[in-house]
Amino acid sequence: MRKHLFISICLAFCLPVKAQLTPKYNLVFDSLAKRWDEGIPLGNGWLGALIWQKESNVRISLDRVDLWDDRPMPEINKLKFKWVAEQVQKGQYDTVQKLGDEPYEKYPAPSKIPGAALEFDVSKFGKVIHNELDIQSALSTIQFQNGVVFKNYIHATEQVGYFSFENCPDAIIPIIKIPAYHSDKKGTTGNSVEGQGLERLGYATGTIERGKNFLRYHQPTRNGNYYEVLVQWTKSGNKILGEWTITQGRKAAMPVINPALKEPTGWNTHIAWWKDYWSRSAVAVPDTILEKQYYLEMYKFGCVARSNTPPISLQAIWTADNGNLPPWKGDLHHDLNTELSYWPGYTGNHLDLTASYTNWLWKVKPENERWTKQCFGTTGLNVPGVTTISGKPMGGWIQYSVSPTTGAWLAQHFYWQWKYGMDEKFLQQRCLPYIKAVETYLAQIRITDPISKLYKLPLSSSPEYNDNRISAWFPQFTNYDLALVKNLYREYIKLLVRTGGNNLTKIKSAEQLYPAFNINETGLSIAPGQNLDQSHRHHAQLMAIYPLGLLDINKEAEKNTIDKSLRWLQEKGTREWCGYSFSWAACLYAQAKQGDSAAKMLTLFAKHFVSANSFHLNGDQSGGVYSNFTYRPFTLEGNFAFAQGIHEMLIQSNKGYIEIFPAIPADWKNISFETLRAEGAFLVSAVKENGTTIRVTINAGATGIMRLKLPFKTFYIAGNKKTYSLNENLLEIKMTKGETVIINNGFE
Repeated sequence: MRKHLFISICLAFCLPVKAQLTPKYNLVFDSLAKRWDEGIPLGNGWLGALIWQKESNVRISLDRVDLWDDRPMPEINKLKFKWVAEQVQKGQYDTVQKLGDEPYEKYPAPSKIPGAALEFDVSKFGKVIHNELDIQSALSTIQFQNGVVFKNYIHATEQVGYFSFENCPDAIIPIIKIPAYHSDKKGTTGNSVEGQGLERLGYATGTIERGKNFLRYHQPTRNGNYYEVLVQWTKSGNKILGEWTITQGRKAAMPVINPALKEPTGWNTHIAWWKDYWSRSAVAVPDTILEKQYYLEMYKFGCVARSNTPPISLQAIWTADNGNLPPWKGDLHHDLNTELSYWPGYTGNHLDLTASYTNWLWKVKPENERWTKQCFGTTGLNVPGVTTISGKPMGGWIQYSVSPTTGAWLAQHFYWQWKYGMDEKFLQQRCLPYIKAVETYLAQIRITDPISKLYKLPLSSSPEYNDNRISAWFPQFTNYDLALVKNLYREYIKLLVRTGGNNLTKIKSAEQLYPAFNINETGLSIAPGQNLDQSHRHHAQLMAIYPLGLLDINKEAEKNTIDKSLRWLQEKGTREWCGYSFSWAACLYAQAKQGDSAAKMLTLFAKHFVSANSFHLNGDQSGGVYSNFTYRPFTLEGNFAFAQGIHEMLIQSNKGYIEIFPAIPADWKNISFETLRAEGAFLVSAVKENGTTIRVTINAGATGIMRLKLPFKTFYIAGNKKTYSLNENLLEIKMTKGETVIINNGFE
């Protein structure tokens, strides 16, 4: 092979020009949505808005990410893991459910809460003839039959939203609509999925102050807390310009509106942020449905995350505007929801936004350590599977709300934040201490199996398998828990080797005492003695395949396990899947290099499990063609896992090298992507034309060894030569930070 090998490696000082977003990705309608969860979404990580129609008015549902009723869940601190294990052994599980699970349904809070809504009477304007969200600028534009144009955006970096009416000779006065904290309802409608009535929160009646061209809504919550919504506007000629904000625990204050501006104050800085956001990466695939859904997902990701915001909860900044609490109280679910929500940020080259997750986890670490000691009786760190915005436990199904391995999954995001960025300061000050704290806890919670002499947990579970029954607990490691523990030790060892940690020998010895995965004719089972015997929405037993990558498709025995696992998954079918199950399955198939199956999963998601505005609605919106779930509680993790499914088809780097186009459908001949981020802080661009990869461009975000699985058969040497090594088809080059190499196929 060396005899015929030609490689083109040249130094470059700029990457390829970024692909331009086009209107084909926009949300475009000829009317307004009639439901809140189909409205036009706007956001900046702190504030959120949904624009839709209620009765004859245009309604803007206003939200703020940290609007929370964070009261303690009654008696939740009485829940002890040792006692849970004892009750399971006794077969007296109803007592555990009464303490750990029932309060989640019984009490309305803690919970995310809505802000308010603005309404405008537009009945004189005629019908809507055009309703468009431009995702490039995050601008909503609504055109009416009489020529009035209504525009809205939320500033990308300032906590303020703007609206304007153009070609409008008459005064338009906004109306603040208060959430239904007080109404004729008893507040007992629904459950935690449907959303219980807001009346149950017991708030005092809010007040609205009206002045010349302003409205201020003051809403007391509990224990002297409150939030405020301020709206102000001005009219100049035929244009009305307005702005709004929401503050919590302080008097709302806003900058003065400048009516002389053609666009609201701050438009240029807003556009600059979104221009930079979209410049970070781009993809082009030949499937128009998947490509548009991808860009809508990345738009939403840009709406819900900033480095200094709380993490992405179930609905983030788009809390339900239907008189009820949001589905599942809008909480932070750590059995998959928060984790999946950040998947696309790493490969998508948005480490500034994924930082919101690790920053928050670090902030609430003291509270989580308190809970670990209280619940598990150990030092170190675990995290409740269901938490409030302050990291406090909320209860719920005990198998995941008190899962013994949640901390290990969250630690993975610290590892990714470092591995994709190679920030040594973050490694030393955040990543390594967090992983060490989780291992400290695991070392105390584990016990030794008297027969195998290997480690196990007092109880193990696989999220939502057997729901909340006592049978959801297993006496031996589930493959879910075991994968998380094995992965934590694998990564801890890597970091200790890199940093010269003095307890490396001890950690390596402990790693050897954990059992192997339970594998049989079905592939990866749920647990010893328990196969995946029915369709199930949570692919927890396959964690070792994805996202953790503990099994390698390039090793024959492990490939056999992966293939059997996915065949068994397919055999059990999708009847009990939710939308996110399809997105996650796409990532699994991509890891197995099954591009056609990955694309199929993404297509099913995009066609059947999203609303008209692209929101993931959990259930099958085509009436149950692919799933028995036909409900519509909106959550975000399925959306963002979809975007990562596209990434995994285009580039993978979790095996120690970069692989280009690893899972492409057979009929995808022309594909490209620009500056997707690989582990090791490498920014990668690639082009495939007529089924042939013609160019790969790699920029080093940090000094290190770049390893690329060559996608070419022949190469052309040109430009500045650079030392490299080649082992079969694995190219290895030492690169310095800021350096770029371009590798061609020799036919350009």
